[in-house]
Amino acid sequence: MIELVAGPIAAGGGCVARADDGRVVFVRHTLPGERVLAQVTAETSSFLRADAVDILEPSADRVEPPCPHAGPGRCGGCDWQHVSLPAQRALKSALIAEQLRRLAGVDRQVEVEEVEGAPDGLGWRTRVNFAVDRSGRTGLRKHRSHDVEPVEQCPIASDRVNQVGVGSVLWRGARNVEVMASPDGGKPVVAVETGRNRLAGRPGIDAGLVVNGRTQRRPDQVFFEVLGRRFEVGAGVFWQVHPGAATALTRAVLEALGPAAGERVVDLYAGAGLFTVALAHEVGPSGSVLAVERQGRACVNLMHNAADLHQVGIEQADVTPGLVAARLSRSGGAGPCPRRCGPRGHGCAGRTAPASSRDRLRLLRARSVRPGPPGHARRRLDPAFAPRLRRVPDDRARRVGRGTRAAREELRQANAAAPAGRSRPPAPLRT
Repeated sequence: MIELVAGPIAAGGGCVARADDGRVVFVRHTLPGERVLAQVTAETSSFLRADAVDILEPSADRVEPPCPHAGPGRCGGCDWQHVSLPAQRALKSALIAEQLRRLAGVDRQVEVEEVEGAPDGLGWRTRVNFAVDRSGRTGLRKHRSHDVEPVEQCPIASDRVNQVGVGSVLWRGARNVEVMASPDGGKPVVAVETGRNRLAGRPGIDAGLVVNGRTQRRPDQVFFEVLGRRFEVGAGVFWQVHPGAATALTRAVLEALGPAAGERVVDLYAGAGLFTVALAHEVGPSGSVLAVERQGRACVNLMHNAADLHQVGIEQADVTPGLVAARLSRSGGAGPCPRRCGPRGHGCAGRTAPASSRDRLRLLRARSVRPGPPGHARRRLDPAFAPRLRRVPDDRARRVGRGTRAAREELRQANAAAPAGRSRPPAPLRT
């Protein structure tokens, strides 16, 4: 146990402090300026990790955590339950400004904006992935641990997710149980992963059921409404979990890019096509949008969501610097980078551009789509990876790759029935 004074916020949600021997300490469950008694949970030669277990001098921004599972040694999903919502956004603003200043040399104040749909910071998650312990009970993982904190009702989950009641039954044989429930209506879907085990029966819940990617009880997908368009999203396919995030982010993308009719766009990590569809509407029939996504199920959803937009092409592949450079050079835009650029390269992401247009910050918007501490999202870029693609005969040259047998058959049938799109002259490419 050590006594500390918490310093500024760090990436991940903890605060930075200093131990008596000078080592850095990353402290969870505290706020900048607080004096706390902390329990050391991990130690290296250069830094410590600790949990604040006793608040000696609290911050004015501290509140009582609304979740009974929050706190040191408990659920690892909500580290900022003790922080007021205005303070959460202020801390995120400070963290973004510090990162811009330290990593990019940009001195700029940032305001993190609230996203509509969760005014009290609770009841916003439309998708929750529960872990399952050996007895079959559901819960959430403890921080940096495989141990499961039993949870039946999660306060940050939406009412429709909690109403499914996955915590009221046993899931013997399961590893994870994910619940998806759209705020736009329709029946929820539960997706179960068992690994090498077998699920002991089908628990009686009022929801669709998918086990290891195979539909056991329909529906096996949920639907979301975004800016007047209806999107289908299958089990295991990425979608924003905040009910207002999809609309807010789509508007931000359109504002940042300002796409015009006739332009060509590449949407990387396209998922179910949220941005692809919006961009296709903006560029119109005379433009084109190439959506690149590695997951076969997501490509199937994307194909259905963009079925009436013949300016959309789909390519199933990993996003790599080589693939990006090839698509850019094919369009007549910037050529491939002469250096092998990876995640630690010089930052050109596999492309070159005129010096006058290289890496300029044109627009910065920060939106709090996940109340709580900032998360981490990493993409591995491997220049040596060669995407393995399978060409599906199609007058529109829609490209897809590997996936489940059902996904491949559905893609084949849909491509065979789709009308041919007319050819278009080349146009500048937007990414």
